[in-house]
Amino acid sequence: MALISLNPATNKVIKKYYVHEDLEIKKILESGLKSQKYWSRLELGKRLEPVLQMSSYLKDNNLELSKMITQEMGKPLKQSILEIDKCADLCDYYNKNSTKILADIDYKIDGQKSFVSYQPLGLILGIMPWNFPFWQVFRFAIPCLIVGNGALLKHSSNVQGCAKLIEKSFRMVGFPKNIFKNIVIPGSKVSEIIKNPSIAAVSLTGSNKVGISVATDAASVLKKTVLELGGSDPYIILSDADLNQSAESCINGRILNAGQSCISAKRIIVIDTIYDQFLEILLKKLSKKKIGDPMTDVDLGPMVSLNARDEIHKQVLESVKKGAKIIMGGYISKSIGSYYPLTLLSNVKPGMPAFDDELFGPVFSIIKANNDKDAIALANLSEFGLGASVFTKDIIRGEDIAKNKIFSGSCFVNDFVKSDPRLPFGGIKQSGYGRELASHGMLEFVNIKTIVIKSN
Repeated sequence: MALISLNPATNKVIKKYYVHEDLEIKKILESGLKSQKYWSRLELGKRLEPVLQMSSYLKDNNLELSKMITQEMGKPLKQSILEIDKCADLCDYYNKNSTKILADIDYKIDGQKSFVSYQPLGLILGIMPWNFPFWQVFRFAIPCLIVGNGALLKHSSNVQGCAKLIEKSFRMVGFPKNIFKNIVIPGSKVSEIIKNPSIAAVSLTGSNKVGISVATDAASVLKKTVLELGGSDPYIILSDADLNQSAESCINGRILNAGQSCISAKRIIVIDTIYDQFLEILLKKLSKKKIGDPMTDVDLGPMVSLNARDEIHKQVLESVKKGAKIIMGGYISKSIGSYYPLTLLSNVKPGMPAFDDELFGPVFSIIKANNDKDAIALANLSEFGLGASVFTKDIIRGEDIAKNKIFSGSCFVNDFVKSDPRLPFGGIKQSGYGRELASHGMLEFVNIKTIVIKSN
């Protein structure tokens, strides 16, 4: 059996990757666990040395790595380059801050010496998606390895070329052999790996359906999970917002990666008094965006596959049947590859796929709200709770809405939602649980160990 990597811009096979057999899987797990035990005994400073080298390696080899991203999943090359840069920034952040994050914390309890120490759990399984094939692996693996864990990667079937290059990068910069390993398996084998005694915990970035399955398997053997799942991020445009800035942020938050992002701007909720004006500005700006060969200077490449393209078109048509109106796009391109045009839907309301579901593609859902209260209610009317944005010139008002009235893992004021190594990232409700990045992400897969020493 083989996993097939396709170029979505041409629909041509790039390469076939043959899956690991059961005996190979057993050896990978055994060697990974052995390597982790050695790695965990090293001083933190020693574990940080290859992290510093990784940052340099990514910068020096950016173009080679970026081209593989673009070839396998269709991200415009300029966006792929930025993804690799972001991975390097993450390495720099953790190299600089890990000593402070992982320092023992002293407590004075009844005159006894008491402190908390952070210690590794073991071999951690990372189940990672195709849409940010380097970034989402690195944000899991780097902090995981720094604390003394080992990392086993199960990457998406269609980005095994990226997975191989990632594995190579860890080897090239001096991490111990087998401390980071990519395991080439189909999705049907994941449950078996989760339940293997060698695996201590699981991190998943993926769909809600897969999240439920992974969480169920892990819970059956009492293993911790961190789940970063889907989203339907609302962007609220209040009546006093800077409409040019708001429209630009909505576009940046939606067309990145052809809209194939859990934190893209999926529901744009606009106060009725500025609705028409905002729509006009948005259309004008969208008309200037270029779609085409992702290896060239374009804003939008193909979607990841023909199936993905067909699925979002189905969601668009179902929304139209229920009353949504196509203002722009909304058709299947006749060009080779899995391209889908920038699409703008107005008159979107609850009960439509464009409102209720996660639309993973370049589709703007524009929703009219009567007032601030109505806009906030519409924003929260979702099973998801990953990110959100509020646009207003009244910063105090915007902060209050962001902090106290929007139910999500993050909320930005006057900017589009994005992850940052310095800030925790994750969601609530059906968007998952746990956090990645910053100190919060680093401490997800540690034993928070309490030590109390009573003097004689």
